[in-house]
Amino acid sequence: MRAKFLKRSIVAACALLFLFGAGPLAAAPKHGIAMYGDPALPPDFVALPYANPDAPKGGRLRFGEPGGFDSLNPFSVKGTTPYGITVFTIETLMARSMDEPFSLYGLLAESIETDEDRTWVEFTLRPEARFSDGSPVTAEDVIWSFETLGTVNPRYAGTWKKVEKIEQTGERKVKITFNVADRELALLMGLRPVLKKADWEGRNIEESSMQVPIGSGPYIIDKVDPGKRITYRRNPDYWGKDLPLTRGVNNLDVISYDYFGDGDVIFQAFTAGETDSFREFSAKKWATAYDLPAVASGDVIREEIPHQRPSGIEGLVMNSRSPVFADWRVREAMILAFNFEFVNQTVNGGTEPRITSYFSNSFLAADHGPAQGKVAELLQPFAADLFPGTLEGYDLPVSDPAKPTDRGNIRKAIALMEEAGWTVQDGVMKDATGKPFTFEIVLAAGSTDPEAAVNIYLESLKQIGITPTVTLVDGPQYKERTNNFAYDMTWIWRTLSLSPGNEQALYWGTAAADSPGSRNLMGAKSPAIDAMIAAMVGARSTDDFTAATQALDRALLAGRYVIPVWYSKASRLAYSKHLHHPDRIPLYGDWPGFQPDVWWYEE
Repeated sequence: MRAKFLKRSIVAACALLFLFGAGPLAAAPKHGIAMYGDPALPPDFVALPYANPDAPKGGRLRFGEPGGFDSLNPFSVKGTTPYGITVFTIETLMARSMDEPFSLYGLLAESIETDEDRTWVEFTLRPEARFSDGSPVTAEDVIWSFETLGTVNPRYAGTWKKVEKIEQTGERKVKITFNVADRELALLMGLRPVLKKADWEGRNIEESSMQVPIGSGPYIIDKVDPGKRITYRRNPDYWGKDLPLTRGVNNLDVISYDYFGDGDVIFQAFTAGETDSFREFSAKKWATAYDLPAVASGDVIREEIPHQRPSGIEGLVMNSRSPVFADWRVREAMILAFNFEFVNQTVNGGTEPRITSYFSNSFLAADHGPAQGKVAELLQPFAADLFPGTLEGYDLPVSDPAKPTDRGNIRKAIALMEEAGWTVQDGVMKDATGKPFTFEIVLAAGSTDPEAAVNIYLESLKQIGITPTVTLVDGPQYKERTNNFAYDMTWIWRTLSLSPGNEQALYWGTAAADSPGSRNLMGAKSPAIDAMIAAMVGARSTDDFTAATQALDRALLAGRYVIPVWYSKASRLAYSKHLHHPDRIPLYGDWPGFQPDVWWYEE
């Protein structure tokens, strides 16, 4: 009898397991999610580790920005919007901790649920979540936001194509099912903006507009002087002010952005006391231009904020769609002609390290010798079509820092141009028909360091008979030119995280290469690059992810798309003595999520 009872119990238990799942096969609502492993913070965490939960509320922070703006719709590719609308007024289902490579915790959503393979994800909204007008954030708002942005905005379209369906599965539940194997998608859905559907009725979200959008964030847009200033005011009725994610965050009553002509004018405004914080990107200016009375008196604090994030890529990017830069040998010649050591000495006093990898300053950076292990295995199927140096190892040229041109590298550049069908004739680089080799460099007006680097570069190019045209355009024109790939060479600056993923396809994936408004400025179309990105987002372990990222790094470097410049291992901030931040610096350092988020004001 006992044996029969035990047998029946086992059968019943198995049936329950089949119906409801158990152990690692079961999905269960959780407070957070990490790309790999578990999020660092427990369900009962009190505050982010780099926030001060006892920080006082009040005060203001005034920033300066270059250019201007002509729209308050950040979801349209038309027009230029001011900084901060999506950061301060629009929220997402989940939010990042900047002290972890890629972990999310519930914001509008109280929980996230997914299966082991992350083929679907389900979010449960917080019942207290509200828009700034007091109306509740609903599942209908979430579904409409995701469908609309995924359909009309290039930034979200690529990811949206990987969604099989989105549905409401409960009063406060939204489930998204995917049509591809991509473990990052569950997290990306948690970071999509949630808009109030009713606010956009009768409006075209694809058009620029000066109408203030309704959001659910901790701030509301208080005042707008079109093109000149935008002011955000902390919402005293913000629904989420007591969440663990927001304790010690959003401390300032007023945050404003004034728009000026360029970086030099912004610095002058800061020294005149018209703004409260200035982020210095020039190492040379940091060392020489801050002998100011306010610094000497202690009214202005100078601080270097360290970080552990990858360098990303910054420098002159060549548009491989353009016939002049379609040949990798020409692109290598352009790299050889750029004397980084001299430029760095002139612009930065020689203090900044060069970007030698898209992921410099991190474990994700590729080794510069021959590819080995998993990295080689990933690249080997594409060996016949890889650019030279991908498998063998590729290193940037080293130049003489004492002279603007390096003769040895210039000779190598001329030899490569000859291989590509260009020779110096009467002092001018020409093809076999006598057509001169020339190209256009498009820069945003007021970009001080890029302009300084380009001016030195022009002198080097003269040594190989090349005289480019340099075109300086204002912010809206620059956006228009880059959105439509109307340049031969321009400046690129892509910041990268410790958990790169689907955004890499937007930066250099084949599908984005010919899509207007995409961020693939180089026009890369490489099956190897696409495959490495797919391997990254599909990786099930940190080792596999790292190998795929290092393989991607090799393919990008050997493609010779960018003439890399420098990066800083710390952010340089000068700010009013009334501003304060916690002693604990997050993993990503001074990134979005640090200033002004966890700063506070005290007299």
